[in-house]
Amino acid sequence: MPVLTTSRLTCSPVQEQDWPFYLSLQQHPDVMRFIADKRPIAVIREAFEPRLQPWEPGSAHWLCLIVRDTASLTPLGATGYIHRENDCAEVGFIFAAESQGKGYGYESLRAVCDYAFNEGGIRRLTATVTVGNVASRGLLEKAGFVLEGELRENYWLADSWHNDWIFSLLKHEFQPESR
Repeated sequence: MPVLTTSRLTCSPVQEQDWPFYLSLQQHPDVMRFIADKRPIAVIREAFEPRLQPWEPGSAHWLCLIVRDTASLTPLGATGYIHRENDCAEVGFIFAAESQGKGYGYESLRAVCDYAFNEGGIRRLTATVTVGNVASRGLLEKAGFVLEGELRENYWLADSWHNDWIFSLLKHEFQPESR
């Protein structure tokens, strides 16, 4: 299973001991505002379990990487992707409230894109963002993702329908960081 590193971060596969951190992300109302309504712990655990399974390119479940500050090993968030078709995948990311706005999302997303395109056999990455989540939209656009469109009343959240923005990044569009 891959371990991705950047100048500040280590992104390693989720492990059982990451459950308390993962649960804290999933229960934080500001973190989950555009992602999901409050859910029982058992439902969150049910979503966590498949992420513990061994993963390799082509697996049917999420590659779930815990993003940590390399120096302190403090968990900051989670990132990864899931195959949707043979050479297409959807990326996702979630960060603790205190870790947002510090460039960790961008840095880790770039590492995920680099891995997906160069080692994962991916040609096209997509991302779905609830309209209004301007932080995630900005992060995706900064990383080179292109807004393809908006799906109207596509997602039920907080007792109402919301539109979703759909983004994509193609392998030939990805510009690796200069080293």
